[in-house]
Amino acid sequence: MKKWLVPAIIIAIIIIGGYSWAKGFNNTAVQLNENVNEAWGNVQTSYQRRNDLIGNLVKTVKGAADFERNTLTDVIEARSKATKTTIDPSNITPEQLKQFNEAQGGLSSALSRLLVTVERYPELKANQNFLKLQDELTSTENTIQTARTRYNEAIKPYNIHVKEFPNSLLAGVFGFDSKPYFDAETGAEKPVDVEFDFNN
Repeated sequence: MKKWLVPAIIIAIIIIGGYSWAKGFNNTAVQLNENVNEAWGNVQTSYQRRNDLIGNLVKTVKGAADFERNTLTDVIEARSKATKTTIDPSNITPEQLKQFNEAQGGLSSALSRLLVTVERYPELKANQNFLKLQDELTSTENTIQTARTRYNEAIKPYNIHVKEFPNSLLAGVFGFDSKPYFDAETGAEKPVDVEFDFNN
């Protein structure tokens, strides 16, 4: 056996091994990233459903005589802000996710105030359209929570894959950065202050 053949075989094995490792890392990262993108799409779909329902809810509430206009305006403005805050799922940063979360949290807060205010309007509480929309909103909030949880579940294997050594060496080369998790909305740790005035 010629002397140069042994180093050539070793180099060939190293090249083939490196190629297989890089290919395996990249293909797995692409698959996991697509799972994350799909999960994010489901989050956005759930929030879009809520925004559509809120539009119908606002129209129904507007029909109520002497309803507090400020409360309604707050919901309309918060909904507008929430729909303007968009994120590119392939390039999510913690700052973008925080901004998105804050906009959606502002809408949740305004909506909660609206629903508490409705308690003072028996004719609105008895409105079948309003009751149906309220039920659909509750269901949609549950769907949003599920979608957010599944998004975080999709993020975990992706982040582990790109952060583990030696994969972390290739992550930067192929442009795979870790992605942020959905955190609780700001103020979610505080109990909700709900007051009902049964004298009116």
